[in-house]
Parts: sequence; structure tokens; C-alpha cells
Amino acid sequence: MKIVLFANTDWYLYNFRLSLAQALRTQGHDVLLVSPPGEYGFKLQEMGFHWQPFVFSRRGLNPVAELVTLMRLQHLYRREQPDLVHHFTIKCVLYGSFAARQVGISRVINSITGLGYVFISQSIKARLIRWLVSRWYRMALQGTDVIFQNPEDRQLFLSYRFADAQRAYLIPGSGVDIKRFFPCEEATGMPLVVLPARLLWDKGVGEFVEAARMLRAEGIRARFALVGKMDSGNPAAIPISQLTAWQKEEVVEWWGWQEDIAAVYAQAHIVCLPSYREGMPRVLAEAGASGRPVVAADVPGCRLVVRDGVNGLLVAPRDAYALADALKRLILDPSLRSMMGKNGREIAVREFSIERVVSDTIRIYQQ
Repeated sequence: MKIVLFANTDWYLYNFRLSLAQALRTQGHDVLLVSPPGEYGFKLQEMGFHWQPFVFSRRGLNPVAELVTLMRLQHLYRREQPDLVHHFTIKCVLYGSFAARQVGISRVINSITGLGYVFISQSIKARLIRWLVSRWYRMALQGTDVIFQNPEDRQLFLSYRFADAQRAYLIPGSGVDIKRFFPCEEATGMPLVVLPARLLWDKGVGEFVEAARMLRAEGIRARFALVGKMDSGNPAAIPISQLTAWQKEEVVEWWGWQEDIAAVYAQAHIVCLPSYREGMPRVLAEAGASGRPVVAADVPGCRLVVRDGVNGLLVAPRDAYALADALKRLILDPSLRSMMGKNGREIAVREFSIERVVSDTIRIYQQ
């Protein structure tokens, strides 16, 4: 069977869906990976995958340009004649579903990996786009199988009648490699709190910085680090000028993108993600698999991974004071960190292993 995996970045395919592609190839399927060009597309090719660069604007709103993009995608699907297509991220889901329908591809899988800026932001621009995207979703998802990463997103789409309940599945994320991420002893010295995520306001970065500022003023000795890259294609991106200002203030460190994220967890004492909403935040599951306690906002996605008081602490979203209190509690209590880290490892192995996620996904393909 020929299968297309289509995402809005080659980075996403490489970091989140490589195990799925490898499992499909092992089963004898012909796998075509499609995304805009980047350095990871060539890495996929080096691994023996057929990767097709497909240029499009993640933020584009020009009707003529977007229509051309849709027609180009139809041409690609018509030329490749896949038996099944699987789309990830909003624009790929919308455009890919329309293109597949136009060329007669009947087996379409759509993964809702998170609601993103359009549904999270309350700006006038986001609300206008949300109105349009909602109508697109209702049309695009008809006759497709839809995979959600958390029950709240699934219920929201069902309540809006975007998806059919009989074809709406729940698979928590893209899976965690529990062999790569494993517990190790805490590093000695000053406690280190890391926030590993794309540098977006929606990830709660502003609240994280403010919490670090509060704790420093209180005399709490700890380091705070932002670990991630900028995402200029996202309207919620934090400008470089702001990151530079925070570093000059010496309130947080900015480590940038780290290829070896397992090494980051090994250095960290606490992992933090005060995001406003998530699909299923893999960084929290990875941190748990690494034996690290987590602090996150009590929002869809995060609460799927974090059990308050068991493997971490949940706090009110957009609340820097509550975030500071939770971080302080863990910074000052090594035994609590140890207990939550052990529980996090057990939960990650039991619920979020990459083998389970890949198996559940392929089972939907076979249906």
C-alpha cells in the first residue's frame, strides 16, 4: 500500500512521525513523506525515505495564492496515486482533505495535533480566521477518520459537528521512546528548571519568565532556561529582541534548539510547560520517562500527562503567581521531586510508549 504522510514542516515529520514511517516501511508499505523543504527533509532522504518537498505558506491568507497551493497539492496526489493519506497540522488537514477528495482518494486520516493559534488566541484576526477555519473543518473532515490527542479536543470537534463520532479516535500524541528517555540521578548544584518548547507566547513563556523573576526577588536559588527555537511562521512567536532583553536581565537563559533533548532532561531538576492549550505535549511525557517532575498549566493536553500531586503539579493557566508557587515547592523539596519523577516514569511506560502509539495508528489504517 502506498501511504502519504503530509505535515507543515520536515522537522515535524522527522521528530514526531519518524517511528511511524519506519514501522510502515518495515511492514512493506511504500511511504512518501511530504512537507515544505528544510534540513530535516534531507535527513529523511539519507535514511532511505522518499521525501517530496512541497512549498506553501503556513501564514498565507491570499485567496489566489492559497487556491494555487490547493491545485498544486491535487496535482501531487494525482501523480502519486496513494492508497491512503495521513495529514498532520491544521493547514495540511484542510488542504490535504480537499485535495484527496478531488482526486478520488477514499482513505484519508487526519490528525488534530492541537488547536493552535487560531483557536487559542483571542485577537480579532484570530477570531476572524477561526470563523473561516471552522467552516472549512466541517467540510474537509467529512468522510475521513480523525485522530485526536486528547479527549477535550475530540469532544469540541464533535460538539461543532466537525467529525463523526464513529470515526473519531483518541491516540495520546506521537509516542515516547522509553529506551532513549530513561531516569538518571539528579545533577548536583543549583536546581535547574527548563521550559522545552517552541518560543511562542501561547506556550506560557511570558509567565515562566515572570515566575523566574518573582522567585529570584524572593531569594530562591535556581536557574531557569528556555530550550527551543523561534518559530517565525507562527503569529504568536516571541521576537528575538524580547529574548535578548531577558538574557541581558539574567532572569532566564536561552539555550536555543537542542538536538539531544534527552541530555537536557538529564541536566534538569524540573521540567515546566505552562502552555495555554496543547494536543498532547510530548515534552512532558519525555520528562516523565526521564524521571523528572513536571509543572504545567491545568489545560487540555497537559492534564492528560500530568496527574496533580502524582508526577507533577498543575497550576492555573496564565497565572505567573501560581506557577512561581509550584516551582518553589519543587525547587525546595528534593524528595518530592524524586517521588514524582518515579511516578512519571511509570506513567510514561504504561501509557505513552512509542510502540503503543504506532500500533494504534496502524490499526486505524487497517480498518
